[in-house]
Amino acid sequence: MTPDAAVEAYLRHVGIERGLSRNTVAAYRRDLAVYSAWLGQRGLAEMGAIGPRDVDEYERHLVTRGATDASQRLGAASVARMLSTVRGLHRFLLDEGEVDENAARDVRPPKLPSRLPKALSVAQVESLLAATDGDEPSRIRDKALLELLYATGARVSEAVNLNVDDVIDRDVVRLTGKGSKQRIVPLGRFARDAVDDYLVRVRPTLSARGKATPALFLGVRGARLSRQSAWLVIRAAAERAELTASVSPHTLRHSFATHLLEGGADVRVVQELLGHSSVATTQIYTLVTADTLRDMYTTAHPRAR
Repeated sequence: MTPDAAVEAYLRHVGIERGLSRNTVAAYRRDLAVYSAWLGQRGLAEMGAIGPRDVDEYERHLVTRGATDASQRLGAASVARMLSTVRGLHRFLLDEGEVDENAARDVRPPKLPSRLPKALSVAQVESLLAATDGDEPSRIRDKALLELLYATGARVSEAVNLNVDDVIDRDVVRLTGKGSKQRIVPLGRFARDAVDDYLVRVRPTLSARGKATPALFLGVRGARLSRQSAWLVIRAAAERAELTASVSPHTLRHSFATHLLEGGADVRVVQELLGHSSVATTQIYTLVTADTLRDMYTTAHPRAR
């Protein structure tokens, strides 16, 4: 099988059988186009002819790329992502019986430093949510959106893709995450009241301006609210709240997880609520709470300093 044919087969697999998003599949395609081009330059026209030494050389190529031209240099995160994609391709080919060995089995992407997610304090979140107070239809919708994001830890894409029927019995919401995986997350009282207020007072008017749509959150023309519009709603609220920290839709997701753990929630419960496939992804938030505890201890204990 040629590299180009192998790439297309793998992309069909991750897109159809594994249900990865179009954006993820597009990223895989870009990464594998670089790999396929490099294989072509090396004269490797068949995937079965590629061995571990070839993949090792490709890794060195990525790491040293840009040694003489800084514009071509790749960061550690980019190298790690591209090698991970190559590993997935070779593992797929072995599983499908297209090759006799996994040539990328020994590849270890560079270890990335742990980056702690930025979270707002509870007081800052309250200020952000209060910045959506008002009787204007846009403010009522914006409050419902922000309250839901903070109450559920939803990704912004999950929130704007919600339909009215995804709010179940007013108490829980059905979120559809990566890989079309669904999860049920409770709605707190504040979010429930804000969503109810929006559904009764605002959504019918917005819906009448456009074509019939099941979408929960609508724009001014009656169509489903876009991710970009949701981002602008959050940025405007942050400006009104005079929050100097950078605030994005993911900031509310980080704050949701951090505040739950600070309140004593089990990390595996938070994992389920966030829709993480691995608890290791969720555990990074425990580092945030540990830092908070350390700061409080240093400030409060008479013999801490």
